[in-house]
Amino acid sequence: MQLEKKEHWEKVYETKTPNQVSWTQENPKTSLDYIKASKLPKNAALIDIGGGDSLLVDYLLEEGYSQITVLDISEQAIKRAQERLGAAADKVTWIVSDILDFKPKKTYDLWHDRATFHFLTTTSEIETYKNTVKLWVESFMVLGVFSKEGPLKCSGLPITQYNVAELTTCFGDAFEVLHAQTEDHSTPFDTLQNFQFAHLKKK
Repeated sequence: MQLEKKEHWEKVYETKTPNQVSWTQENPKTSLDYIKASKLPKNAALIDIGGGDSLLVDYLLEEGYSQITVLDISEQAIKRAQERLGAAADKVTWIVSDILDFKPKKTYDLWHDRATFHFLTTTSEIETYKNTVKLWVESFMVLGVFSKEGPLKCSGLPITQYNVAELTTCFGDAFEVLHAQTEDHSTPFDTLQNFQFAHLKKK
């Protein structure tokens, strides 16, 4: 199953441009707002889970953050991001891994995840993710997932929808929700996807 998942995402990034996938964001404003609201120093360790070829890393570099890690299951996605960034890619730590197989080598001050967590659909997958963040996140999480008004699938794969109460229940033994909001994401092909965002702080 894990191999099938990796093959799926490699094929997506090998065959589709950013304008042909629904998750492309020209400006990840909500994520950036929550990251800035965390008021971490610029040398804080940040990780973007499922970052792929997202533009978030570009904005974080522009803001002066110096310890950025991007993790994605797709090697092709990371290659695209590295090519886009050019020499600046050397300032970033890149990790090719399924989130369920990720064994961090250090703790992170902030964990950002827009649209990876919601692909976990079984109790064991969700528990594995929760255990990872409890152990390896020091201070903050920024999560973006499909809301109860959002799609039931993405890229042909089933997802788990969440509202803020469910995210609070899911992570509440280790994190408190500082702020949450729903937001319509406009895809490159002019459709809307409703997301639930949450900014969480380690207890």
